[in-house]
Amino acid sequence: MNLSYILRLADDALINGHRLGEWCGHGPILEQDIALSNAALDHLGSARSLYQYAADVFNALPEAEKNTCLTSIAIQNLVKAGTKADEDSMAYLRDSWDFKNVLLLEQPNIDWAYTVAKSFFIDVFHFYYFKALQQSSDVTLAAVAEKSLKEVTYHMRWSSEWLIRLGDGTDESHNKMQHAVNDLWMFTGELFTPTDYEKEMQAAGVAPDLVVVHTQWAEKVKVIFEEATITTPAGTWMQQGGKEGRHTEHLGYILAELQFMQRAYPGMQW
Repeated sequence: MNLSYILRLADDALINGHRLGEWCGHGPILEQDIALSNAALDHLGSARSLYQYAADVFNALPEAEKNTCLTSIAIQNLVKAGTKADEDSMAYLRDSWDFKNVLLLEQPNIDWAYTVAKSFFIDVFHFYYFKALQQSSDVTLAAVAEKSLKEVTYHMRWSSEWLIRLGDGTDESHNKMQHAVNDLWMFTGELFTPTDYEKEMQAAGVAPDLVVVHTQWAEKVKVIFEEATITTPAGTWMQQGGKEGRHTEHLGYILAELQFMQRAYPGMQW
């Protein structure tokens, strides 16, 4: 099993959950504040399962490989001390260059329209991706996908309804929704651009075919955009690099906040 592939899924879940969690106490109305907090917890639950699996795979690697696959100093010190990694190590002790999440998810919330657009893009992707991942030859990932799909089905319905509500609402809400879609569109291509480790996992029957997922995603997005009176952006140039550890400055700020307690008080447990 390729460690980078598991971390790719886990990091998406963690960063997505963290960004949605930033709305806790700041939602436009109480109901939506709670809805996003619950969605954030869903993603964090998936992240925990995937990080523990990643830790098990990492612990089983030969010592020489452990020293090269993750280069964060805190992880290297863990290896030198002979301490086994766990889900917390994977989340709190890796630096940004070891994270594999897509760039879309680390983008700031900015306003409600940006969060809706970002959620819509990733929710539709996750729906079709996890649907296919249920057939994975890896039983652990197939089980995570089966559980996640139930949650993602609700997430996609929520973000689709909000995109339609804002896009087909007032002039102001339509303009804000269109502006958010335009700005975030260039980050969607990375979802469907396979890395070498994704190609390896697809060939092994572990990962879904991103070409198929892209076709399904594009069809769903088109339907919702038409109902929301949102115009599909014309740009074809896409950002990429997150899945290979090249990130925007936004991830550094996320990790500084997310990892502070564990970095300041190593080994602390609640």
